[in-house]
Amino acid sequence: MDRLSGLTAFVKTVDLGSFVAAGRVLEISASAVGKAVARLEQQLGVRLLQRSTRRIQLTEEGRLFHERCRRILDDLDDAHAMMSQTLEAPRGRLRVSAPIIGYHFLMPLIPDFLARYPQVDLDVDFNDQIVDLIEEGIDVVIRSGDLPDSGLVSRPLHVYRFMLCASPDYLARHGTPQRPCDLDRHAAIRFRYPNSGKLLEWPLRLAEGEPEPRPRAAVVFNNMEALLAATTAGLGIACMPDFLVRTALAEGRVVAVLDDRMGAGGRFSALWPSSRQLSPKVRVFVDHLGAKLAGG
Repeated sequence: MDRLSGLTAFVKTVDLGSFVAAGRVLEISASAVGKAVARLEQQLGVRLLQRSTRRIQLTEEGRLFHERCRRILDDLDDAHAMMSQTLEAPRGRLRVSAPIIGYHFLMPLIPDFLARYPQVDLDVDFNDQIVDLIEEGIDVVIRSGDLPDSGLVSRPLHVYRFMLCASPDYLARHGTPQRPCDLDRHAAIRFRYPNSGKLLEWPLRLAEGEPEPRPRAAVVFNNMEALLAATTAGLGIACMPDFLVRTALAEGRVVAVLDDRMGAGGRFSALWPSSRQLSPKVRVFVDHLGAKLAGG
């Protein structure tokens, strides 16, 4: 427990800016806080804080150590809440990473979640980049496609399907494809995955012996919102998830083509580290998404 008290003294000192403030919160003297931090530095064999008469400042090693210790202490707080006989309401900052396109299905669910759990402070980063949950302090990440073989637990959330769409104006000018091979005469608006650089394959179901269509890639984007904008502008035919084009379809700004020939779609999943107990705030968030998005 001496090591844990040292970690707590160190983190509180950094968070509050002084030994005096940390001692006040921990209900011990400033001198005791300073000695606990000094013992921790001695155990680690590295200086964590630069001390002066006016202020304390983190060393580079101290900054890295503080980030990790902060997560450790947060995990301990979560574990205490989980084991409490009288479970308190989920609370605290909840950091979520979701793909940029994810706001189409996440945003309608957030107001109800915050109304149910007003003590949870939701911090959502819409980002298509690969993230390291542990290093970046992310509580839960939402991603689609093949999931990595890693120390993460996953829960399926939302099933979607892909649709080929074009604007009515484009189809009036170029005709509506009736068979996959008709796509060879059309301009394609293609999506490139930001991380892999690969183009999204159009999941067309082809009959035996039916040739793979090769439409001309008139424009390529690495952002699905740009794909939708280019489609409504009449630049060609694009392949997009159904939840992205739902409103545009209802308003008649785009039209589905070859819908009966479209194959498999995809699924979004929530992932979190398997090395830790699922904290109350993460549990209620994942359960909320699972309930609202069940069945896609």
